[in-house]
Amino acid sequence: MGADGPETWMADGEGPVREVEVNPFSIGRTTVTNAQFARFVDATGYQTEAERFGNSFVFHLHLPKKRRERLKKTRAVQGLGWWLAVSGACWRQPEGAGSSIDRRREHPVVHISWNDTSAYCRWIGGRLPTEAEWELAGRGGLERSVYPWGDEFKVNGKFRANIFQGRFPEVDTGEDGFKGTCPAEHFEPNGLGLFNCVGNVWEWCADWFSPDYHVRNPDERVNPKGPPTGERRVQKGGSFLCHDSYCNRYRISARIGNTPDSSGSNVGFRCVRD
Repeated sequence: MGADGPETWMADGEGPVREVEVNPFSIGRTTVTNAQFARFVDATGYQTEAERFGNSFVFHLHLPKKRRERLKKTRAVQGLGWWLAVSGACWRQPEGAGSSIDRRREHPVVHISWNDTSAYCRWIGGRLPTEAEWELAGRGGLERSVYPWGDEFKVNGKFRANIFQGRFPEVDTGEDGFKGTCPAEHFEPNGLGLFNCVGNVWEWCADWFSPDYHVRNPDERVNPKGPPTGERRVQKGGSFLCHDSYCNRYRISARIGNTPDSSGSNVGFRCVRD
């Protein structure tokens, strides 16, 4: 688990490389899709936190130019002006009013908070993966590989993941075929049959985020679950917005943390069962 080297973000706690042991588990081949989440909502009447809050965060290039320029004046995240708080943005309306998931039913469900994922996982009799479980499954049977398929990003000149191409955050060329999410079952799966473990959408994990808990507790090597408390939960895998110039976290060992009630257009999840 973990990585060392020039590409790693040591401040995130990617290293050191360490050996861990986890019990057997099963994990979704894909992230949860819009179609799957819709069945959950239809059966339970569940309302996501983004729906209750009345807004969520959308990448600026996914909005019409006039609308995004207007929102940038009042609804942009300070220091991260490409993120705009859009009224009405939620899993049903990924870009707010007037948008829909009609043509994205097999894409990952997004605008889902950690709290929302927990409700869905309980409904299917599962749970979120621990970071250790996620990283083991994401590596696809390989050891210390950078990506789910090996150490080179492109294989025979072909993309294996959905990330940002162009000049971030102003120009997305969509060279890999997508300028937002792609279907959850796209590109080639890893050696264990899992799709899109890097790129496409960040994936929530069960653990509280800490950059150094594993360093301070080096003996916690069997079924590690991270710190007992915290303010942010772990996210893994990067997203369609990752780019070398800004966030090269589309690597298996990469990790970030976000508050459990946060949501956005590049965050999803997959479930596990013991």
